[in-house]
Amino acid sequence: MAASADRVGVIGGGLGGLAAACTLAARGHPVTLFEANDWLGGKAAVLSEAGYRFDMGPTIFTVPAVLERIFAEAGRRVEDYLDLVPLDPQWRCFYPGGAVLDLHADAGRMAGELDRFAPGSAAGYWRFLDLSERLHGISDRFFFWRSVGGLRDVFDLKNSFSAKTLGDVLAMRMGKTVGRTVREFVPDRRVAQMLDHFTQYVGSSPDASPAVLCGIAHMQTAGGVWYPRGGTRAVPEALAKLGGELGVDLRPGTGIRRIVLDGRGAVTGVETDGGERVPLRAVVSNMDSVRTHRELLSDGRPTRRFLRRRKYEPACSGVVLYLGLDRAYDQLLHHNFVFSADPHAEFDAIYNRGEPAPDPTCYVAAPARTEPAVAPPGGEALYVLVHTPYLRSHHDWKRMLPEYRTVILKKLADTAGMTDLEGRIRFEAHLTPQDIHDRYRVLDGAIYGLASHGRWLGAFKPANRCPDVPGLYLAGGAAHPGPGMPMVLMSGWIAADTLDRDGVAPARERPAAVGAVP
Repeated sequence: MAASADRVGVIGGGLGGLAAACTLAARGHPVTLFEANDWLGGKAAVLSEAGYRFDMGPTIFTVPAVLERIFAEAGRRVEDYLDLVPLDPQWRCFYPGGAVLDLHADAGRMAGELDRFAPGSAAGYWRFLDLSERLHGISDRFFFWRSVGGLRDVFDLKNSFSAKTLGDVLAMRMGKTVGRTVREFVPDRRVAQMLDHFTQYVGSSPDASPAVLCGIAHMQTAGGVWYPRGGTRAVPEALAKLGGELGVDLRPGTGIRRIVLDGRGAVTGVETDGGERVPLRAVVSNMDSVRTHRELLSDGRPTRRFLRRRKYEPACSGVVLYLGLDRAYDQLLHHNFVFSADPHAEFDAIYNRGEPAPDPTCYVAAPARTEPAVAPPGGEALYVLVHTPYLRSHHDWKRMLPEYRTVILKKLADTAGMTDLEGRIRFEAHLTPQDIHDRYRVLDGAIYGLASHGRWLGAFKPANRCPDVPGLYLAGGAAHPGPGMPMVLMSGWIAADTLDRDGVAPARERPAAVGAVP
């Protein structure tokens, strides 16, 4: 046991936990990763049944530069572990009434498409992209790649009154929402609805999220949308392979009962569900940050301080249908949004009233056109996600699902022309908000961690360095910088980098098999 006292523990083998473990191991730290489930990857799991293969969680992979940085820590190249296929158009939009609009990666082509679709929209789109690029740049300089928990962590107060910094603050349009900002540039309601949905990566309402999140648009249009061959499940598999090569002790099927603290309230180890005490110098928790504090810390004082710091509102949840079909639909691209008639009414139902939207937007992934092996010949492994409120006490999804399934299938038939869908289903499975809550141990079934609501401070999440418990670091969608595949991967890197720089655990020499970081 003494030999393990210098080890770092990672609780949770989701994307953030795997990213943290690989980064720490690449820097010479002995690492043990504990995962309660029997698989690694968290929500990036796979369902294989009846000849169909479904990604169960995230399906849109953007900003591969984040993953490249993690692999570069070990002197490795992502392309040696993953085959990433670019997707263009990036997604297709279906609107009530029959209109269809594709989102193209090339801004010039997209502008031309917009002028045909909604004359006069191209100029506003160009201006919106200019703003988005600037917001992305501000995020890179002040927000990403370091532990941030609030405004004081973002700006150097000694330089806050420089002209450049003040210009950046003004460009952030603090006090304005994503929805309002989008409509200042593109008044056409259909185009605005498409741009609104960049914020759906963070599971929040564009009518309540800060304008700085408009930077997500440039992150996608500049960095591309990619499909990892083998599905998004291939990403955690690649990270697990890298971790194994770097000597990470991977322990799936090992849940953690509590984080052990000393008399000063600092981390000294963990206790597993089986009662094993594992001494550790520090811990990175990839578990939901709120549930980490509520359920894993036996000392209530840091938990009370954490809970008093801010209001922690869960992001939205969702219903996911996995439909194995005996046919493909030619009108679909790999990624598709089947839009509601009134997005404001939809968001009001989900985020304000806490009820499933009567007329929802459906996200549909049809991966067989990119990787035919996901379905029998001529078929499709259709993934349908509809955002719903996070769990409320009166929600009984065993009772609610059959009726809502009917709503979803009718929406796909009426707006996307999938009129014979019901009769084409040969295999079906689902996840409800209750299933997501139970399966992934998230807060109230939230898919995307914590909501990004608040015009001024909505972008902030709990910092990766826990200010209340020395030696505890946070990763995942409920920690900085937030949800979505690239941000969750970044959160793991930030937690590892912060831990390493803090010097709370001694690092050995970098693994002998690892070359120099380019």
